[in-house]
Amino acid sequence: MSYVMPQDFVSQMIATGEKKLFMSTRDTLIRSFMGGAILALAAAMAVTISTNTGNPLLGAAFFPIGFIMLYLMGFDLLTGVFTLVPFAVIARRPGATWAGMWRNWGLVFCGNFAGAFTVAVLMAITFTYGFSTPPNEIGQALGVIGEGRTVGYADHGAAGMLTLFVRGVLCNWMVSTGVVAFLMSKDTISKAVVMWMPVFLFFYMGFEHSVVNMFLFPSGLLLGGDFTVMDYLVWNELPTVLGNLVGGLTFVGLPLYLTHYKTRPERRRPAPAEPVEERVATPVG
Repeated sequence: MSYVMPQDFVSQMIATGEKKLFMSTRDTLIRSFMGGAILALAAAMAVTISTNTGNPLLGAAFFPIGFIMLYLMGFDLLTGVFTLVPFAVIARRPGATWAGMWRNWGLVFCGNFAGAFTVAVLMAITFTYGFSTPPNEIGQALGVIGEGRTVGYADHGAAGMLTLFVRGVLCNWMVSTGVVAFLMSKDTISKAVVMWMPVFLFFYMGFEHSVVNMFLFPSGLLLGGDFTVMDYLVWNELPTVLGNLVGGLTFVGLPLYLTHYKTRPERRRPAPAEPVEERVATPVG
């Protein structure tokens, strides 16, 4: 009963992108800060579960809780606005411009990073008793993740960079599917279920999410990971952002727009013909 048909949720997707495009700077920063912070807490929880149980599947199963909660509260992620906002411009919504899109993306990036970094500092404090002791087991695990997903890619050169980019594409294919899934139903339980599925898949498969990485890698650096800030930027964050952009636009937003919005029945239906006035012959004479 709560299912929303594709042509309807795609129209809602474009309307949502339009709202985000015109959102004030203050609201955009607040919502993206909270989005980054909540997702970072979910990532910390997933690493904690995986480390304590030795079962990464359990960590991946619980990670989507953060993703679901932040969208139910109306917060924003860079991966989501990559997919939603451009189509307000492409659909030619009044006042929607490419400059406005870039502004939105820039603000959400900054807000997400600030939120994720704040949680990274707070969690590093908890893992080290305020930096007075060496990192505990979970802190050590975060350092290893940072090393493996920066210098680990660098060790493979161009092949490693290609792999990183592709993992970014696959990640936001799944994550943006979860973002759009939020619009596929009207009740909270249904929203949570359909959002959980693709996000669980991305996390368990080890794909690269730019906002999750805004937590994992600063945490790794704070907790003694053997890599540098430049390693993080060049061999993870920047290629991941690009991959997330391509994945969300190419494999989620564009197919939905082309087949459920641009060619929806009411746009293809020909205009009704104008009535033809009947002419009655006037007798001559």
